[in-house]
Parts: sequence; C-alpha cells; structure tokens
Amino acid sequence: MAVAIHRLPQSKGRLAIIAGAGTLPHHVAEAARLQGEDPFIIALSREADTDWTGFDHAVCAIGDFAAISRTFATEGIDRVVLSGAVRRRPEWRDIRPTLKTLAKVPRVFRTLISGGDDAVLRMVIELIEASGAHVIGAHEVVPGLLADTGPLGAHAPTDEDRRDIEAGIAAAKALGALDVGQGAVAVGGRVVALEGAEGTDAMLARVADLRKDGRISIRRRGVLVKLCKPQQDERADLPSIGPSTVAGAHAAGLAGIAVEAGRALVLERARLVEEADRSGLFILGVERDGHRDRR
Repeated sequence: MAVAIHRLPQSKGRLAIIAGAGTLPHHVAEAARLQGEDPFIIALSREADTDWTGFDHAVCAIGDFAAISRTFATEGIDRVVLSGAVRRRPEWRDIRPTLKTLAKVPRVFRTLISGGDDAVLRMVIELIEASGAHVIGAHEVVPGLLADTGPLGAHAPTDEDRRDIEAGIAAAKALGALDVGQGAVAVGGRVVALEGAEGTDAMLARVADLRKDGRISIRRRGVLVKLCKPQQDERADLPSIGPSTVAGAHAAGLAGIAVEAGRALVLERARLVEEADRSGLFILGVERDGHRDRR
C-alpha cells in the first residue's frame, strides 16, 4: 500500500505505538519508519496479534500502567499512538497504577464499571499523559489512511442506496451519542442492525443470518454506515474498514459501505478496493451531515 509521507511534530524523544489487534499498528509503525522514526512497540498481551520481529518491542498487560510508564522512561518515549482493536475491556484487578496516577484510581474503577468505550479511551489517554508522554492520533502519522469524500472504487450507490445511507447516518449518529458503537446497517430505508461491543464484523455476520432466516428482504440490498461518535477523542478508535469488512458486507448481501470522510480509516486500501470492485460493492466517503460526494 502506498503510504503518504507526513512529518511528525519535532520531538527529542521516541515514538511508541501501543498495539492492539489487527493490521493498523503495523501500517503506522512502517509509516513512522519512513519518516525517520524508530518506533518502539508496546504490544498488549492477549490483544496484539502481529509479529513484531524487526521492531524494538515489549509486551505489557492492558491495564499495567506502571510497566508502561517504566517503558516510557527506559526508552525515552514522549509520544504515543494508540492503534489497533482492543477486544477485552480491562477489569479493576488488571489496573496497576503509577504513583502519579494513584489518585485517579477511584475514578478509573467507576469508568470501567459504568463508562462507555469512548469514556474508557479518554481515561486511558489521560493516564498515559500523566506518565509524561503525549498521545497523538494514528492519522497524524499516516494521514493517507483517512477516507476521502466520494467513491473509492468502480461502483457508485443507486438512489435506493442513498436512502439507506441517510437512514444509516441518522442511526449511527444516535448510536454514537450514546457511546455504544459507530456502525449501523440500513436495508430498504429501515435500520436492521446497530453495532455493539461485538464489533462490525460480528454485526455483519448477524445481518447475514437475518437474511438467511428471511427476516430481511432478499430483494433489497442495504448499506453499512460507519461514523465517528460525536464526542469522540479522535486520537483513538477512529472508525475503520478493511478487506474483512468488504467480505462481511458481501456475505450479508449489502450493496456497499459508507464511512465518514476525513474521520475514518481505510486499511489495506488497494486490496479493499480490488475486493469491493470484484464483489460489486461501492465504498463511499460521506459527510456526517449528508452523503454529498464529488463526481
């Protein structure tokens, strides 16, 4: 995949990537190297699934801020990217604070128990920055991953697809305002699935099952829409799509995928577009206040 070169802010320290699951952390690490960085990878145990041979790296538990803070000090890290999926929310017993973050522990526990995903991410960013490092977004390292406005491949939405996009945008906005998820599927102008903790791929598998069971019309195709949550800190967990999203949408009988332009990541873009074109799906970057696209 061609990677856009984007100069990071000047810094005397080292860049760290706290890596969860998926391919995004590796894309970010390679892009940082192209800019002359020597990224240090902190792979989250039970989450990270990439072979980090060839990169300096360490493995830390997801809530072990004491170990992560020691790594920052040892490696001279002053900037951090949070990248990749985290499937398991840390439990209170997983939290190992530093002296600087000890006073925040009661609020940490409350957030883990009752907060949504975005609230947890904001708390994680706050704890990391209390350890002396500055959190930056993956898109600041690899801006070329952000979706552009308009179609990404050979196919375009029909008028019926556009009505589904509008319905999906409205549903994704409402869902995001509740800090629940980022995605929705609309078929025939009706919302048939909302993304929860299970993630996009599992939601699409559920739509495929509903289609097989006759709960969704086989005559109407439908659209997946993914938007940023309105209150979301854009330094973490931007909505993303990749080749697996295309495969899931195709299996669910959908006509295409619409993602928020400038605030959603497109992973393995060349492969994604190739598979979408072959499957007859459109991929579209949309504005959250309407699905205007440049033609």
